[in-house]
Amino acid sequence: MYQWRNKKILIVEDDPVTCKLIDIMLKKTGVQVFYAENGQQAIAFCKKKQALDLILMDLQLPVMDGFAATREIKTICPGVPVIVQTAYAFGREEYKCREVGCDEYLTKPFSQGELLAMLDKYLSPNH
Repeated sequence: MYQWRNKKILIVEDDPVTCKLIDIMLKKTGVQVFYAENGQQAIAFCKKKQALDLILMDLQLPVMDGFAATREIKTICPGVPVIVQTAYAFGREEYKCREVGCDEYLTKPFSQGELLAMLDKYLSPNH
């Protein structure tokens, strides 16, 4: 069982159904979750609250996409891991994500087990 009571995650996602699903997957972990609907909101959030432990970033977003947002966020909070979660699972996409500073790449749809295991790599006390 994963326990991340003192950890904070920003989920950058414009689809309310996906947000709700991720929220359900994370419920029992105790993690504190914040939301942004687009890349611009995510950047604004990072500028205000530097105490994030992880960002879960969608790529296809209104206003500013996940690529541009991640590039900017990595200049503001270089130590915060960014995990891309996207339905666009093409080899080139993963390469572009790594180029802008993403730490991991998770393809939708993903299971609760896949999500929690990936987050644990960054949120566990041993990281």
